[in-house]
Amino acid sequence: MKTKLIAPSLLSADFGNLQRDIEMLNASQADWFHIDVMDGRFVPNISFGFPVMKTVQQHAKKFVDVHLMIVEPDKYVDEFINHGADLISVHYEACTHLHRTIHHIQSRGAKAGVVLNPSTPVLMLEDIIADVDLVLLMSVNPGFGGQKFIENTYKKIAETKDLILSNNSTALIEIDGGINLENASKLFEAGADVLVAGNAVFSAESPERTIELLKI
Repeated sequence: MKTKLIAPSLLSADFGNLQRDIEMLNASQADWFHIDVMDGRFVPNISFGFPVMKTVQQHAKKFVDVHLMIVEPDKYVDEFINHGADLISVHYEACTHLHRTIHHIQSRGAKAGVVLNPSTPVLMLEDIIADVDLVLLMSVNPGFGGQKFIENTYKKIAETKDLILSNNSTALIEIDGGINLENASKLFEAGADVLVAGNAVFSAESPERTIELLKI
């Protein structure tokens, strides 16, 4: 996969016009659809589940990146793959048997990612980094859109890059939270491959132009 990917988060889309927003992203320079799934237990918010995934599956023409912010993600992995997920990322903090979960996702033909909350150190991935397709670093505390970017993320990108290289891993680095036109280029320069952007895209006067600018 090429790097410098933009994955707009549908959490910030207009749910009264979801098909319209999906088709706008299809026509834009966006690379992935990012789907934030929250259960009100792992994070203090509830987002959406399979009915919305069905709409995404029907209309999205690009790679579908599903981020499960839920407890017991193993119970739902198969259903998300059945609903068109190309990549599923699960939280290190939510998985008792992370190795098993990652390999199960991959056995179903999807790519598998692991997510770290801002306070979880990168070194926790040492024994799984060679197995995963992606590491998602949360640059805000998960649960709500529109939060302020946590600056320590730059340090964690460098640590993740070192871990990937020292283990001959092919994992991409994805960043989620507080991403905007001011910090996107710095994050790519620091070693990020994929940036999730929600409010920055969907609250812009021209979402399509904003996506172009995020990639510069």
